[in-house]
Amino acid sequence: MNDQAREETGPEVWGGGVNTWECDEMGHMNVRFYVAKSMEGLAGLAAHLGLRKAFAPHAESTLLVREQHIRFLREARPGAGLYMTGGVIEMGVSEARLLMVMRHLSGEPAATFQTVVAHATPKEGASFPWTERMREAARAITIPLPAYAAPRSLPLEPVNTSASLARADELGLKRIGLGVVGPRDCDVFGRMAVDQFMGRISDGIPRLLGRRPTADEVQGASGARIGGAALEYRLIHHAWPRAGDRLEMRSGTAFADGKVRRFVHWLLDPATGRPWGSAAAIAVNFDLDARKVVALAPEAAEAARAQVIEGLSL
Repeated sequence: MNDQAREETGPEVWGGGVNTWECDEMGHMNVRFYVAKSMEGLAGLAAHLGLRKAFAPHAESTLLVREQHIRFLREARPGAGLYMTGGVIEMGVSEARLLMVMRHLSGEPAATFQTVVAHATPKEGASFPWTERMREAARAITIPLPAYAAPRSLPLEPVNTSASLARADELGLKRIGLGVVGPRDCDVFGRMAVDQFMGRISDGIPRLLGRRPTADEVQGASGARIGGAALEYRLIHHAWPRAGDRLEMRSGTAFADGKVRRFVHWLLDPATGRPWGSAAAIAVNFDLDARKVVALAPEAAEAARAQVIEGLSL
């Protein structure tokens, strides 16, 4: 890790690379594995706070993820080497906003993760105050928020979610996923693993879109293969499903123009109608050959705008 990266975003908390099996049909690492690796980075950052066993089965306390804001800045393709730095942006009584930056070996940021965590009891997930020792450790790795990690299209104001099964039916949100939490989907405390939320969204995108645009439906990409890419995500965890709990993903388009779409996803409990989580994403069409963002042609852009659901939010 170079000195500039250490000064900007704290100590190294994770290192690894991109496996072929972690990549999708777009030819780059799938979003679920960004989140999975961020959780390994979170364990490394927890150790710097004095919580060396935060994610062990017999932990005395843990870090419970409340929400994540993610910016995807540069592709991570098969065989790429990566590492992650981390630090504390701010700390409250029992919660903290942390920053982790996934980097290519050149030091260039690949993705950023602003993660709000609660200092919590492992089994119940009840938050309680940080110790003075933890606060002292946090001060040693407190860092400023770099501009490239700041929200761009998804503001981080407090959310009072309207997500429910009844509201999803009222808005006509498409069901893009239906399933159950399995034992292998859970962490050591029995809660659904954080990356599972992103994974369920990713699995449902083909059903949400129906199909990708053709080369004729985008500008300046004649004959190209067209895919998609996420630029920014905000994921909020409202409750924690456990093994045997059922999941239903309802999704829709909240904004669209010729270049970007904002999707909103609600992960719901079909038994009660209440939300497990809600997420918003900024997505673009992507030329898979030139590896660049492309804009829709006017007619296709108008069709995308026609899919916008008024009033859809986190």
